[in-house]
Amino acid sequence: MQQAPDLGIARTLEPVRLGEGERPLDERRNHPPRLRRVPEPLPLPPHWDPARVDEVWRVDYAARFEDAERWRRQQGVPPAAEDRFRVALVAVDVQNTFCTPGFELFVAGRSGTAALDDSRRLCEFVYRNLASLTQIVPTLDTHQALQIFHRVLLVDEDGRHPEPFTVVSAADVESGRWRADAAAAEGLGLDPAYAEEHLRYYTRALADGGKYELTIWPFHAMLGGIGYALVSAVEEALFFHSIARSAPLDFQPKGDNALTEHYSMLGPEVEDDLEGEPLGRRNQPLIERLLRYDAVVIAGQAKSHCVAWTIEDLLSDPNVQARGLAEKVYLLEDCTSSVVVPGSVDYTEHAAAAFGRFAEAGAHLVRSEVPMAEWPGAVGDGLR
Repeated sequence: MQQAPDLGIARTLEPVRLGEGERPLDERRNHPPRLRRVPEPLPLPPHWDPARVDEVWRVDYAARFEDAERWRRQQGVPPAAEDRFRVALVAVDVQNTFCTPGFELFVAGRSGTAALDDSRRLCEFVYRNLASLTQIVPTLDTHQALQIFHRVLLVDEDGRHPEPFTVVSAADVESGRWRADAAAAEGLGLDPAYAEEHLRYYTRALADGGKYELTIWPFHAMLGGIGYALVSAVEEALFFHSIARSAPLDFQPKGDNALTEHYSMLGPEVEDDLEGEPLGRRNQPLIERLLRYDAVVIAGQAKSHCVAWTIEDLLSDPNVQARGLAEKVYLLEDCTSSVVVPGSVDYTEHAAAAFGRFAEAGAHLVRSEVPMAEWPGAVGDGLR
């Protein structure tokens, strides 16, 4: 990895019966136009069931719509458009393929249940801070079978494909240990000789850029598959937020180019091919959009890969550095975990070192159970 250095609302509230966790009506009316947020965490809504985070199920949108409308009235939650202090939550790749046990790349971490626990905490963070989160930006790892990090693209001299989690170095390609599969190359519309030269160029570019070496991952986040979908409990929480705050989700797919990895939501690992043609470009419009928020909170999977690369790209952006905006970045360190494959790879220490560098660069490391009004810097000041 590269080194990087009173809830007054201008509307009429209809009378409702008080329910569990509901605020009295006189606390929600006769106030001037809203000047601040709801700083205290909200209660968890009645539909929330943490025991189901490890399950895949259909979100009942109609029921959650009614629940969110009722919860908005009961809790005095304003529309996101009224926010004076604006917070974006970036939820990186909170998909079944990474976060649900039994799926292809479940991020078990060292505990064995890491991503599962992260998803549970992330859902509760969204529910408790419903009135403090202006916009949620979910990223979606988006793949198909024939991509450079899937085994079908490479073969050895005997025509055998590499096993998942094989690390392919530039030296391996130069020596002929691994080469591009001619049939797969032709299936992508590429000349096999060009595909072979691209593989050589690509692995060198990773090494020269200080990136991780090419890793052959299990087939994962396959477009249209169940693994591609958001974790059901997370999808439900994000939908609930969207309705309660009248704030559409800003989905950000990434990773569909066959010839490069795309860990960061802000750009590919290698931007140009060997002829200088773009494999992808930094998502500068998204960076600029995020920088218009007063704070950006980042969580998701995996801490050692897609989360780390996203933060790295954000903090290394020239506009962020020139304008000293790193301090508006907050990392939910208890809602993200590292890739650990027992007996193969463990990126825990790499991720911890990266997060240390991010903190040194000005980003804040925070925990989801701490009220946002108690966070350091701009968030704490803005929500108090």
